[in-house]
Amino acid sequence: MTETVIEAEGLGLRHGRRGGWALRDCTFRLPEGRVCAVVGPNGAGKSSLLALAAGLLLPTEGTLRTAPRETLAYVGQDKPLYPQLTIGETLRMGRELNPERWDATTAQRIVEAGGLDPRTKVRTLSGGQRTRVALALALGKRPVLMLLDEPMADLDPLARLELMGALMADAAENGTSVVMSSHILTELEGACDHLLLVDRGRIRLCGPIDEVGAAHRLLTGPVAAATQLAAHTVVESRTTGRQLTALVRPTGPVDSRVWQPENPTLEEILLAHLRSPDAPSFTTGDSLTTTGVRA
Repeated sequence: MTETVIEAEGLGLRHGRRGGWALRDCTFRLPEGRVCAVVGPNGAGKSSLLALAAGLLLPTEGTLRTAPRETLAYVGQDKPLYPQLTIGETLRMGRELNPERWDATTAQRIVEAGGLDPRTKVRTLSGGQRTRVALALALGKRPVLMLLDEPMADLDPLARLELMGALMADAAENGTSVVMSSHILTELEGACDHLLLVDRGRIRLCGPIDEVGAAHRLLTGPVAAATQLAAHTVVESRTTGRQLTALVRPTGPVDSRVWQPENPTLEEILLAHLRSPDAPSFTTGDSLTTTGVRA
């Protein structure tokens, strides 16, 4: 059985005793070696989920088991670094804090690719340059699990492409499990093989991207045949004149004499679920909770 790097069961996070719920009743597992896209609108709970996985927050309810703290790396949206240190001093600090796992070559390569002088003070760096240094620290740690909260938001397109390539190469070479959040699907599509859709604090979709796609069909047919959809799980349906278009998860054969079936894009699947908050959630078999998290 594939080992697990993150496993949540009934996970919930509330802001204060009387505050609202950032997350509620989240149950899922992430197998090791996956590159997982955590997507959803702003305020959906993505950052809260990653902060819980990093051990920065404690859950209000439920359980969350993840890789040991010393084997994971976390890069938050604010990229916290010591402003008084130089880039070189920052990397030396990373080496001293992780003496057994530190990969100086990888960390230095990420910094040099951005044309950064190791003698430069962190406080003088732009947002994109701070992101590069933070990712150099994360990759230099040689983590088992890397948690990245909207890591590319302040990078220009060329730097985004280069650093995403470095992340993917590291994941492929070392079997690193990577979890990246974003509210922009195109930033992660093509780089990730696993999906976690968070909406209004709940998990709406979870599983390998190819399996999520294979479970859905986009059907087009006459409005008069709408009653046939009751045999399937309907995520969303829209009517234009006498024609009906529906995104469904088929639970049996689809009558091709009535319906024109198509394979939906990942974007169509995500948008349909976001537009239909009451539609049933979907979790594939290997994303359901089991027992045992990789140590």
